[in-house]
Amino acid sequence: LPLWSAERSNLAGVQHVLLVLSGKGGVGKSTVATELALALRVAGKRVGILDVDLCGPSIPRMFRVQESAVHQCDSGWVPVFAHQDKSISLMSIGFLLEKPDDAVVWRGPKKNALIKQFVSDVAWGELDFLIVDTPPGTSDEHISTVEALRPHKPLGAILVTTPQAVSVGDVRRELTFCKKTGLRVLGIVENMSGFVCPHCSECTNIFSKGGGEELAKHAGVPFLGSVPLDPQLSQSLEDGRDFIQEFPKSSAFPALAHIAQQILDGTSPRSS
Repeated sequence: LPLWSAERSNLAGVQHVLLVLSGKGGVGKSTVATELALALRVAGKRVGILDVDLCGPSIPRMFRVQESAVHQCDSGWVPVFAHQDKSISLMSIGFLLEKPDDAVVWRGPKKNALIKQFVSDVAWGELDFLIVDTPPGTSDEHISTVEALRPHKPLGAILVTTPQAVSVGDVRRELTFCKKTGLRVLGIVENMSGFVCPHCSECTNIFSKGGGEELAKHAGVPFLGSVPLDPQLSQSLEDGRDFIQEFPKSSAFPALAHIAQQILDGTSPRSS
């Protein structure tokens, strides 16, 4: 019972939990999770990111806080704050590794135990959104995450794909996972949808186009939008800078703002 009551209190102040999923690696889940957090922050929301990608935790790097350590307080672990104003709080196994290059070579049960601990033992405080950045696929970690979060909050999933058929096929499996685990799909984001030339701003479709939109239509779920591949966006994430404040003229900016707005609309009380 004490564990259950600790869980209740640590997630009691969280309004919405969003899982960022994809059947495939390298489609930009962490990028979408980070940009979404920044866009929701611009909209005046308090946001947390829980990075459950245990083998490839990239969230600490994207917020330039990889040197930070996690501290304990009475109600559990204190998340790491990304900005002075404490508007984005983060938790990742990246903060718990002694050296940044350490690999997490664990069997399933140990990973699952850590994920349960991340859900129950982080003192998130009051948040409008907790965004969960997941590893690729539909592994143990996903099932553990969904099961650990399910008792607490309304959950929604955002599925990230790139335009080409191989990626879209893998995301289709993720839709099946959502159906089987009873996760509401808030929508599909097509990432790397064309390349924006930094010199002439023309957008070229490197991979093909429209796979994400087609899949959304086919599956009967919302299509949240396409985010172009913008070298400025990639570079600012590599350097841990706030893309949304730096490059408001980028074509990725309206795409990300539009996606964030739809999530705000989709999670507002009148629509539930």
